[in-house]
Amino acid sequence: MLKALKGRLEQGFRTGKFPDAPPALPGRFAGRPVLDASRCTGCGACTRPESCPTGAVSRKREGELEIDTGKCLFCGACAEICPAGAIAFSQEYRMAAVSRGALVVRSGGEPYIPERPTNREFLRFCGHSLKIRQVSAGGCGACELDFNVLGTLAWDMGRFGIQIVASPRHADCILVTGPVSCNMLVALKKTYDAAPRPVWVIASGACAISGGLYAGSPECMGGVEEILKPDLYVPGCPPHPATLLEGMLRLMGRR
Repeated sequence: MLKALKGRLEQGFRTGKFPDAPPALPGRFAGRPVLDASRCTGCGACTRPESCPTGAVSRKREGELEIDTGKCLFCGACAEICPAGAIAFSQEYRMAAVSRGALVVRSGGEPYIPERPTNREFLRFCGHSLKIRQVSAGGCGACELDFNVLGTLAWDMGRFGIQIVASPRHADCILVTGPVSCNMLVALKKTYDAAPRPVWVIASGACAISGGLYAGSPECMGGVEEILKPDLYVPGCPPHPATLLEGMLRLMGRR
C-alpha cells in the first residue's frame, strides 16, 4: 500500500487537460481536409483508385473538389499525389457530426464550425452521463483500441460521466465499429433490441460509417447506416481519441 501511494505521488497528475485545452497532437496527425479550389488543375489524379481506395475524393464540376470524411482513411495519398497542392490535411480534430452530410468537405466552403446537436430528448436523458455498449461488428481492432484508450488515465472519459457497460440493458447508446459483417449482423440487431428505449447509435470509424475499405463486399453490410440510423458519426481510420471524445461531449451538450 505504501509503495502504491509513493508511486502515485512520484507520478503526479497524468490526465490530460482536454477539453479545457486542445489535445497535444503529433505533427503527422491528419485531421479535417482543406481543399483549395483555386489550385485544382482538374487533372483527376486524386480521384483515381490508387490515390483513394475508398472513393472518398470526387470532382463535381470544374475546379470543385469534395472529400467525404465518412469514407476517408486519412492516409494522405490524395494530398501526396496532387501536383498542385490543392488537397491538404489540417490539425482540426473536431470532425464528428450528427448528420451524414456534414461529413462532406467541399472546396470553397464556409469556415468550418462543428455541428451542434439538436436532439433535446438526448440531452434530457444523456446530458450528464452516457452509458455505452460497444459492438465490434467485424472491425480490424484499431477503432476498438482507440476507443478503449479513452478509459485510461491519460483521457479518463469517466470524469464526464461516460462509461462502458457490459450489458446493452444498461446502455444509453450503442457504439459500433467495423463494417457490420454478415456474421455480426444478428448480434448487432439483438444488442440494439435489448437496449432500453430511447437508445442512440454512434458510428465510429470509416468502416462503421460507410464500409470503409470493405464497402461493396458481399461479406458485409457496408456500414451501420444500412441497419440503424446513427445519431453521431465519428470519421477516421481509426478516429483519434480526441475526435471521438469531443464528438461525444458535443452530443451531450457539454462542448
